[in-house]
Amino acid sequence: MLTRYMLGALASRTGDEMSGPALLVAGLAVTGSPVLASSLLAGLTVSAAAGGPLLGVVLDRTRRPGRVLGWCLVGYGAGLLVVLAGLGRLPDAALIGVAVLTGLLGPSLNGGWTAQLPLVVGAGRLPRANALDAMSYNVAALAGPALVGVIATVAGGEAAVVAGVVLLVAALPAARVLPAREERPGKPGAVREELAAGFRAIAGNRALRRATVTSMVSMAGTAMLIVAAPLLGLRLAGDAGYGALLLAVTAGAALAANAVIARAGALRTGRQSSAGVARAELRWDSAMVVSTLLIGVGTLVAAVAGSFAVAVLAAVVVGVGEGPQLTALFAVRHREAPERVRGQVFTTGASLKITSFAAGSALAGPLVALSPGAALLAGAGVQLLAVAAYGLLSLPRPALEGPTPYGPDEAADEEAQSG
Repeated sequence: MLTRYMLGALASRTGDEMSGPALLVAGLAVTGSPVLASSLLAGLTVSAAAGGPLLGVVLDRTRRPGRVLGWCLVGYGAGLLVVLAGLGRLPDAALIGVAVLTGLLGPSLNGGWTAQLPLVVGAGRLPRANALDAMSYNVAALAGPALVGVIATVAGGEAAVVAGVVLLVAALPAARVLPAREERPGKPGAVREELAAGFRAIAGNRALRRATVTSMVSMAGTAMLIVAAPLLGLRLAGDAGYGALLLAVTAGAALAANAVIARAGALRTGRQSSAGVARAELRWDSAMVVSTLLIGVGTLVAAVAGSFAVAVLAAVVVGVGEGPQLTALFAVRHREAPERVRGQVFTTGASLKITSFAAGSALAGPLVALSPGAALLAGAGVQLLAVAAYGLLSLPRPALEGPTPYGPDEAADEEAQSG
């Protein structure tokens, strides 16, 4: 079952990673309008902030979350095809509207799958499965844009969009056979109440709260690195394409780091006691800090790099931080998310990171216009802010706040953190 899950999740995520760049290329090729092309990409991503929490409620309410994921795959693919068919034929506003509606389903293609992982594997196999799941994000981030580039060069941007939809469809069989969960006792509350419960679960649990905020702030810094990479490649190697190579190096290093984690997790699972596994799980909280610091160090080195070789080294350091950071984030969510709102924790987290990425990209634009080094220095500073946020959110809350309806109270969380 894990193998089928991994194949489905990888196909879904790769199709998701292809969708934005493919629409951008297709829109520019068909209409010749960079404004429309960028607007389609923005519409596809910006609406994820609203779609994530709502999708989480739906996933948490149903006994067959795989079927919901299947319908989301169909809806997302259909939306991409409608935009593709309407390029040059429908008004720009209508196409952007379709892209926005399609983007509402975006969080289901990543966080929606990850939330179902405990249904696929038992608790003893979850650490290794979690690392493998994080690896699928790294593979998708590496393969998606590369596939768009190759397919668009050979057959055009429209073919790249179709190829992305084909991958989404290929994930359908795996989604349909995901295990069912136990029936939820009692009647579900109103959607507004369910949404509030999901946000309370994140805000009221120290580990979830700080992991979510840390990853959000860090994602804004990562966006600055991505925006600056092409100009950094141009400055150091004379071609913006070398910037894409730096991003590929980062994705490859992240994949390698998570492969090591998955291998180590498989070895530990076979010989550790349950208490040892619990202590290892709690170490993921510290791993969030260390990995975020590594991303910041790598970004800083890239900012001051005087040669392309040094920039490659910086990209490796960033990747070695990015891979474990994602694994650590998922490990904390799997450990702390209450079953009743698990889907919301993952899809809301995905939405928040997408929104943070958009904000970081917007801030990076004016800085890159000054110099890629300025944007990279800002990105390194944002990573330090993420570490500072983790530290601040680790401080104990006032005692009068008491426990939250979902998740452990602060006293229990404090006891767990002390091991």
